[in-house]
Amino acid sequence: MELRQLETFAAVARQGGFTRAAEHLRLAQSAVSAQVRALEAELGVPLFTRTTRRVTLTEAGELLLSRHDRIQAELAAARTDLTDLTAVLRGRVTLGATAVLGSFSLPRALASFHDRYPGVDLSLRSGLIAGLLAALDAGETDLVVGPRHADLPARFAARRLAAEHVVLALPPGHPPVTSLAGLRDEPFVCLPVGSGLHQILLEAARRAGFVPRVPFETHSAASIRDLVAAGLGVAILARSAAVAPGPPIAIHAPQPAIPHPPNAVIHRRDRPLSPAAGACRRHLIERARTT
Repeated sequence: MELRQLETFAAVARQGGFTRAAEHLRLAQSAVSAQVRALEAELGVPLFTRTTRRVTLTEAGELLLSRHDRIQAELAAARTDLTDLTAVLRGRVTLGATAVLGSFSLPRALASFHDRYPGVDLSLRSGLIAGLLAALDAGETDLVVGPRHADLPARFAARRLAAEHVVLALPPGHPPVTSLAGLRDEPFVCLPVGSGLHQILLEAARRAGFVPRVPFETHSAASIRDLVAAGLGVAILARSAAVAPGPPIAIHAPQPAIPHPPNAVIHRRDRPLSPAAGACRRHLIERARTT
């Protein structure tokens, strides 16, 4: 059975006769008839009931036409997949990522993506989530990996990758404290105003009944840890940042718990992802499932 024969058979069925099918296919009617006869001979069943006035499908013909349509759909999907794969293999992806991603290892995920698609040019920029979302708006990045805050604007689509938890970070030797309210008189170290962590601190302190004093603002979770370890203040930190390699600090789970948004892969809803960026997004999600 040849694909050409199936196409000819389908044309006869849809055009309602051999003459119209021949015109549609730009073939001689004898060639159309010969292909259908050859197909019927190979299958061992008649596909059409022929009269002097009309040509209609037999039960076998109806079944074959249905199968033909499925084959065509599969072929179309295969062509699309191959086109997308070619585009992925030649693509470029720019990601923005925050430094703290919970249990999700972005370096390992990107390394495995590179192994899978070695021809894709990958680039990465780091920063705070507000700046990374601004870069996404400006078209400077394809994807952002970072915390999905509750007030994320509707123009962004986010897919969860990993959970995160907030801990109290205290200098070594500081008396144990398990409530944020117990730190109300302490100086705090935090990321700048407008950052997600700063907003989490303000909201948690508001619920605890005080306004935190933040004399030390710094640019990263690692530098927060450095300042806390030096005894300059206390902080709240994502647990993954608090337990990362670095100078010793005391870590306590707050009671009540302070919520932290989950980490997610984010893109613009109204901006179609390139095949390479789409493949990267799918890969990150797959990796998160196995973490």
